[in-house]
Amino acid sequence: MESPAPAAVIVLAAGAGTRMKSRTPKVLHEIGGRSLLVHAVTAAEGTGPSELVVVLRHERDRVAEHLAEHASEVAVADQDEIPGTGRAVQCGLEQVTASEGTVLVTYGDVPLLDPATLRELVGAHEDAGAAVTVLTARVPDPGGYGRILRSDDGTEVLGIVEHKDATDEQRGIDEINSGIYAFDVAVLRDALGRITSDNAQGELYLTDVLSIARADGRSVRAVVTQDVMMVEGVNDRVQLSQLGAEMNRRTLERHMRAGVTIVDPSTTWIDADVAIAQDAVILPGVQLHGATDIGADAVIGPDTTLRDTEVGAGAEVVRSHAVLAVVGAEASVGPFSYLRAGTDLGVKGKIGGFVETKNAQIGQGAKVPHLSYVGDAEIGEGTNIGAATIFANYDGVTKSRTSVGKHVRVGSDNVLVAPVTIGDGAATGAGTIVRKDVPPGALGVNAVSQRNVEGWTLRRRAGTAAEDAARAALDSADRSAADAPASTDAEEHKEHEQR
Repeated sequence: MESPAPAAVIVLAAGAGTRMKSRTPKVLHEIGGRSLLVHAVTAAEGTGPSELVVVLRHERDRVAEHLAEHASEVAVADQDEIPGTGRAVQCGLEQVTASEGTVLVTYGDVPLLDPATLRELVGAHEDAGAAVTVLTARVPDPGGYGRILRSDDGTEVLGIVEHKDATDEQRGIDEINSGIYAFDVAVLRDALGRITSDNAQGELYLTDVLSIARADGRSVRAVVTQDVMMVEGVNDRVQLSQLGAEMNRRTLERHMRAGVTIVDPSTTWIDADVAIAQDAVILPGVQLHGATDIGADAVIGPDTTLRDTEVGAGAEVVRSHAVLAVVGAEASVGPFSYLRAGTDLGVKGKIGGFVETKNAQIGQGAKVPHLSYVGDAEIGEGTNIGAATIFANYDGVTKSRTSVGKHVRVGSDNVLVAPVTIGDGAATGAGTIVRKDVPPGALGVNAVSQRNVEGWTLRRRAGTAAEDAARAALDSADRSAADAPASTDAEEHKEHEQR
């Protein structure tokens, strides 16, 4: 049976996160390619709430701008100067219009929390007809956490006692409070109006709602999650790293169980939004970031980083880096190449070793095999770009495009000075600087005849190792010529006839 959707979810993200020791608000720190806040909002959205509110305070405008970029339909509530989780929920509840149903309260720094766990919490809460249901976990070392006090039969939560206030017996309890709750919205509104800041910290505590509900004779329940990491929060960079590693482990496991081969999980990092098709192979040292999409039977790596890049079925990318690029089906890239934004390599195309591309459309079966730079260019199908070719796209003021047609053969060590067009079926000679268009089927060359200046090294590099080597070679050649027997006229005539 499908779990009911909550009437609203309130995500608390107002804290400064001082233990992060960062100029960046804690909830904007990233793991798995998403900010902590986006992870929290994604989990909340997965429950299908009618309303979703995020409560902000620290660097409010910066966090709100980030939120708008990733979840524009989410409402924002501002916590005022009154401290405490109770006040934060109070501010969030002001944005909620629902008069009945369940309100979930979660946090912006619990990145592994998933929609399934939240839906389970809502379902258990509504099945029990409870006023409040708290999500809990059992841990081997509960030190520092609030302990759950249950009734003798274990069904009701009598209260939550903080570690510093707990007795020795209570400190032996291993069930802890995650701080994540499901509330009956009417009970929550009423109880929040009755809590006070009459405590050592001078704060409005959300946990006081449980005590009020109990005092009113209402049911308070708990749901225990078996996955402790699901409710772990991030307070400093050590925890950020630990949860990032755990998220990556889970992401890799999900892909492997779906039919992806990951040869060495210990050196592989894959963001949460990456898609990988069945029978793709991920070799050691690979990082896949952002919205990268890997096709079936593709082979990625070793030692490759792709960000927001699409790789087609059966393609291969080896020891290369790509950003906002497309690699067509059965194409190959690398080793040691850099595909910058706007690169689009066609089906069965090739970008070989030590090649950099940018804003380049390379057609089906076209090849850029070696040691080249291709920027702001269009290359037609079946074309081959010779080694060490430079597409000179920038004159210091303007960037211009180069168009190379279909089935063109560009010679080695060419410079194509944009804007320029090479027609279909054309060719260029080795060492050519192409400054004007080459018509279809034509050969573009501009090399001059070679001239050898005899004795240049002996005159201009006297006293160097080069002079010594040259003299030795010349002396050897002279000796060989002197030792050779003189040919007769008949022999010369016979040799001439053979030629």
